[in-house]
Amino acid sequence: MLNISNITYRIGARVLLDEASVAINQGHRVGLVGRNGTGKTTLLKLITGELSPAGGEIDIPKRWSVGITSQEAPNGLKSLVDTVISFDRELTSLLAEAETATDPTRIGAIHMRLADKDAHTANARAAVILAGLGFDEAAQQKPCNDYSGGWRMRVALAGLLFTQPDLLLLDEPTNHLDLEATIWLEDYLKTYPGTILIVSHDRELLNRSVEEILHLENAKMTLYRGGYDKFQETRRMRLEQNEKQREKQTKRRAEIQSFVDRFRAKATKAKQAQSRLKMLEKMQPIEEHQEEGSISFMFPEPEQLSPPLYNMDRVALGYNGKPVLSNLSLRLDTDDRIALLGANGNGKSTLIKLLAGKLEQMGGEVSKSGKLRVGYFAQHQSEELDMSITPIQQLQRLRPQDSEQALRRHLGRFGFGQQKALTKISSLSGGEKARLLFALMTVTKPHILLLDEPTNHLDMDSRQALAEAINAFEGTVVIISHDPHVLELTVDRFWLVEGGKVRPFDGDMEDYRNHLLGGGSSFKVSRDNGGNGGDKKDARRQAAANRNALGPLKKLLTAAEKHVATLESERTKIKATMADPKLYSKDIGKLLDLQKALGQVEKTLATAENEWISLQEEWERAQAPEPQASNG
Repeated sequence: MLNISNITYRIGARVLLDEASVAINQGHRVGLVGRNGTGKTTLLKLITGELSPAGGEIDIPKRWSVGITSQEAPNGLKSLVDTVISFDRELTSLLAEAETATDPTRIGAIHMRLADKDAHTANARAAVILAGLGFDEAAQQKPCNDYSGGWRMRVALAGLLFTQPDLLLLDEPTNHLDLEATIWLEDYLKTYPGTILIVSHDRELLNRSVEEILHLENAKMTLYRGGYDKFQETRRMRLEQNEKQREKQTKRRAEIQSFVDRFRAKATKAKQAQSRLKMLEKMQPIEEHQEEGSISFMFPEPEQLSPPLYNMDRVALGYNGKPVLSNLSLRLDTDDRIALLGANGNGKSTLIKLLAGKLEQMGGEVSKSGKLRVGYFAQHQSEELDMSITPIQQLQRLRPQDSEQALRRHLGRFGFGQQKALTKISSLSGGEKARLLFALMTVTKPHILLLDEPTNHLDMDSRQALAEAINAFEGTVVIISHDPHVLELTVDRFWLVEGGKVRPFDGDMEDYRNHLLGGGSSFKVSRDNGGNGGDKKDARRQAAANRNALGPLKKLLTAAEKHVATLESERTKIKATMADPKLYSKDIGKLLDLQKALGQVEKTLATAENEWISLQEEWERAQAPEPQASNG
């Protein structure tokens, strides 16, 4: 058992863990969740001993081996298989010693230990893990240095899984994986023989691969039975019950206090008043739950264009004269919601780059609307941010012609209030940088959103906010994501990119998961045999209907925002005119007219701003998910 007792940890004056305790049983698989910055990674480092607590104890059985995801990518000239095997230092040492040992007793001991570690299956086990993480047989024999940092981080994960530690600590293991490798990892972890503690913002991974959720909130830890969806339901019910008890206690305290206030001075009631006063002192107040600030953002509405927005006819794509994709005949229309499926290296990002105008076709014809604007979120786009400036300055570089007020309003759509807008980008969290990229890519009001792994660094609430923003967006969306839940919520069509081709995939995410895990083309059978594919298609149709239903409200909100911007501009012009000193000495009549006009504009502006705020609140209520009915 992993036993954490009354652990306290601080960073400066900030308390991340305050006498927090939890016990995790041997062999249990536990998901560690909480908002970004609550201390999830810190807890893993405390468990490994990399950090030391200010108080409390962490007890791990002495016989347990502990392994944690590496932050450094392996390198060298060894093949990938040999690199993975080298992560098991004892096995590597024994194999090397077996080559040179001469003492018969020692040779016998070495071979007994090698047998215990299944040394004869090491290559096969390493190969299976590498294959699951996206490396085919030929790739496994190449030197580690042949691969980019992201691919080598996959090798690091493969090495950790190969060692099979008794306590496996995984910190966002899907960050460097594609959807296909993520689905394989889900399946692998279900049957892992040791104890797992995994930090992840991937809802499907936490629903399918763990049996308990450890929630880190307000410097405390609470363990819940079940996957993520069950955790959410149980926590909601607990908070509702807690609020009822708090209200009941508050009412009772008020009644007792009223009695004390009325009868404290009366001799006949003084004893009873004192008794009730002691009762009040003994009552432990039930604290009101303080929910951490919610995240929401909204993509601006594009102007309408006639379809098709984009058309490809027998297009070939590639690099250095070598095609990656060929004979593509595809089109994009208004309100398309398309997810690109297929393993990394098959050409998904290549197709996105063509649509974004970052890559020219090698052959075939491409036609698109002359007024088409495209917003592109690239996987590694955050590297292009200037860390020395603020979000508002970054946006001003991109749109120098726009007023600061307009740019601030745009940043506000993505959760950047006044303070965050003036914070250096280097001080922003990974999730905040991702939201800044959404703000930058949509400032031109694009007709098409191209999203290449947009959920990296987003926590669970931010991913939900992203899904809601995509569903409310009235333009076209093409998305690549390793988060199946986000895809299920936002898209209604799938294109499978593999073998140099792009073709429709006529199924849902559950069908694709079965397809990857050995179901082949069985998605056609499962759909005809009354599986849940119909339910998910209905959900996607409902999402499209919701977008249509929210359309009028969004238009009102956009119009209100434009009205406010117009009035602010008018007020600025009047104030600029009134700033002329000559006006005060020569043209008093005009000055009075300007003062009257300014007063009228400010009155109208106040009304317009209130109207805008009301519409914004109505929009946020409409976007919020409906509460689930309790079965209890």
